[in-house]
Amino acid sequence: MKDVLEDAATWNGTQYKTILTNDSTSGVMSIVDSVSPAGSGPPRHVHHAEDEVFVVLTGTLEWWMEGETGTCGAGEALFVPRGREHTFRVSDDAPCRHLVILTPGGFEQFFMEMAEKGCRIPEDMAAIVESGERHNLSFTGTPL
Repeated sequence: MKDVLEDAATWNGTQYKTILTNDSTSGVMSIVDSVSPAGSGPPRHVHHAEDEVFVVLTGTLEWWMEGETGTCGAGEALFVPRGREHTFRVSDDAPCRHLVILTPGGFEQFFMEMAEKGCRIPEDMAAIVESGERHNLSFTGTPL
């Protein structure tokens, strides 16, 4: 499995390619294929409207969810219920490829907007927070 996604949007070094859109499922879900660089991960955050599932295809994610920690490697999945504070970090020295499954769909537009605007963390946090709020997302703390 290659770790470069053709026709992907890139934000903060992570590649995002929506492979199942919100529109194609009548809003039920969306799936984003992602490749995150070694050591990368988002600030702690909460999705207020979506459940999120990470399916790791290559590499390893170290995760934190409301004080619990663990790892998720290739062939494993992590379920994050809506409303739960969480974050992750790629813990290998290589990129991690993972699917992000969102139910209901729609949040994938946040990734596309951030890539299109070229927003940077932490330099552009005001714009990132504003977009997050429009996509039912609150940032709550620092990355791992």
